[in-house]
Amino acid sequence: MNWSGQIKQFKNYLKLERSLSDNSVEAYVRDIEKFSEFLELTDQVVDPIKVSTTQLQDFLAYINELGLTPHSQARMLSGIKAFYKYLIFEDITDTDPTALIDGPKLGRKLPDTLSFNEIVTLFEAIDHSKPEGQRNRAMLEVLYSSGLRVSELIDLRLTNVMEDIGFLRVVGKGDKERLVPIGSDALKYLNIYKNDIRVHLDIQPGHENYAFLNRRGKKLTRVMIFTIIKNLAKAAGIEKNISPHTFRHSFATHLIEGGADLRAVQEMLGHESITTTEIYTHLDRDYLRQVIQDFHPRS
Repeated sequence: MNWSGQIKQFKNYLKLERSLSDNSVEAYVRDIEKFSEFLELTDQVVDPIKVSTTQLQDFLAYINELGLTPHSQARMLSGIKAFYKYLIFEDITDTDPTALIDGPKLGRKLPDTLSFNEIVTLFEAIDHSKPEGQRNRAMLEVLYSSGLRVSELIDLRLTNVMEDIGFLRVVGKGDKERLVPIGSDALKYLNIYKNDIRVHLDIQPGHENYAFLNRRGKKLTRVMIFTIIKNLAKAAGIEKNISPHTFRHSFATHLIEGGADLRAVQEMLGHESITTTEIYTHLDRDYLRQVIQDFHPRS
């Protein structure tokens, strides 16, 4: 038994027996494909009927590490549970590895991920008539376009913006470098800031190469980024408790829920394997660029 064959039969079952809409069917199928993809990434390629509860728990831990909200995790687990109910219904197996797994506790806390419409609302709330507004737009576009950590954003150097190939060279945790695609919108606003606003600043010695600067010509602080985002959320009427990391979570969630490859998202986020098996592999630049173009809402 293989995954592709069973997923195809599951898809037919959802359409013919459950009479679900095309969107619902595709969502269920995407959830199963992500799980099978994870098993392949971790060298745990097994038949669907041989999957263990531990492997499912590892998968949930993995997508949590990638930044998916509890609501997204719960929805993905629901799709996998539906798949195993189907296998039991069709007498393909009598074991359900999802039976002992509870979904993430959703509680009453609002998720720290923004929908695409909320992202757009935030951008539209920026006052572009002010120099700091142009800077803030460029910063948030870069955060959402490339999934950077706040520390990676404030340390971003102009010389690490490789506009000709559409990538950023990012120095992450442990001084590890990675290449991350940057979208055309983010590049556009970054160039507007760089060419129209930044050039007029009295840049302090030692800060010449930092991409984003305050009015005194020094690189921004983490606290300043948090304050900018909090004030912007208030102006936009968004009541969620958001932070710079919200844009990173939104980047990952929107890509994965749009159908992007887990390994590509892992590479772009700069995450190493959460399992004992090393699954952190470097992917071709053209492939990462294609993932952004195909699945990112603002590409």
